[in-house]
Amino acid sequence: MRKSVIAIIVIVLVVLYTSIFVVKEGERGIKFQFSSVVRDGDKRPVIYEPGLHFKVPFIQSVKTLDARIQTMDNQADRFVTKEKKDLIVDSYIKWRISDFSRYFLATGGGDVSQAEVLLKRKFSDRLRSEIGRLDVKDIVTDSRGRLTLEVRDALNSGTAGTEDEVSTPAADDAIAKAAERVQAETNGKVPVINPNSMAALGIEVVDVRIKQINLPVEVSEAIYNRMRAEREAVARRHRSQGQEEAEKLRAAADYEVTKTLAESERQGRILRGEGDAEAAKLFADAFSQDPDFYAFIRSLRAYENSFQSSQDVMVLSPDSDFFRYMKTPTNATR
Repeated sequence: MRKSVIAIIVIVLVVLYTSIFVVKEGERGIKFQFSSVVRDGDKRPVIYEPGLHFKVPFIQSVKTLDARIQTMDNQADRFVTKEKKDLIVDSYIKWRISDFSRYFLATGGGDVSQAEVLLKRKFSDRLRSEIGRLDVKDIVTDSRGRLTLEVRDALNSGTAGTEDEVSTPAADDAIAKAAERVQAETNGKVPVINPNSMAALGIEVVDVRIKQINLPVEVSEAIYNRMRAEREAVARRHRSQGQEEAEKLRAAADYEVTKTLAESERQGRILRGEGDAEAAKLFADAFSQDPDFYAFIRSLRAYENSFQSSQDVMVLSPDSDFFRYMKTPTNATR
């Protein structure tokens, strides 16, 4: 008896345990019964909010969907601006599920990869059309924030079909087919939503951001080469101007040196001339008082300059006047 009671309690606990499921915060639950989605009166999947819920054991199962904001990184791609210039744009998207039942039906059972494929195609087309309206200056400066805002709004609301809008047929067709699938599975009991918006998939784009904008390698190299050539031309111009100024300074310095030397030489010659004149005057004044003594001193200097070496030979007549002071004076013989 006691074993039977224990067995019954165990069975009850197991049934109770398998009858309860918990949807965590940041998630939403969808109940399946025999692999079929449990739907409400509008044929829409029943969505369970976070909390404690019950299901039929072994018959019903639960699948959870992530209600948090998701981040999708996009591979850097090439875009063409209004000026027909190529840019490599690296970006990412933040999105979340806004309508879980529509999202579940549109993505074939809540397949995140399928949702991101459609979102990526739509985003790429929208970003391409928006960048095609702007030039490079607008993209990298003031219009960059406005660009991402317009792309986000266009993804959420869809295009209005005006002449100014750039169509994105590839992504729009895929989303339109998903929206048609939702209408078919709910027998048209869900509101009709613009089929070229992400709302048709039950998705809301929270934010769009551009991480980096680069030029293609070949364009970057051409720009760098042009910038290098421009800088080298400026450097050559500055060097030539510097050389010209240096030549001017050297010429001015050489002129000043030549002028100073010439002036110094002129002053020196004037002073030497004045000194020589003064000396000659002094000599003339001194020797004019005794001409014979002056002649005697001049002869002694001539003898000194002539007989500087014992090997010097002079061939002169003994009666030459040059030796008059070497002769015995006439008065001495008397």
